[in-house]
Amino acid sequence: MELQIKYYGMLAEISQCDEELLNFDGTTGADLLHFLIQKYPSFATKDIKVAQYNQIIDLGNKITSSEIALLPPFSGG
Repeated sequence: MELQIKYYGMLAEISQCDEELLNFDGTTGADLLHFLIQKYPSFATKDIKVAQYNQIIDLGNKITSSEIALLPPFSGG
């Protein structure tokens, strides 16, 4: 599956791009993170959220969108 990955915040800094097109053979958000940690080992130490259809998904959820956003850790109040 071809995915358009969009990186935000520190993840864009680590990957050195705001977005990229990747061929992905996995099925879940966890599979995607594992795949990306192989490419960007620094991702392993970050609490990354995966979003599709503009909603953060559980990492066990299946990737069904061709556009995925990766969000860095954030806090609010």
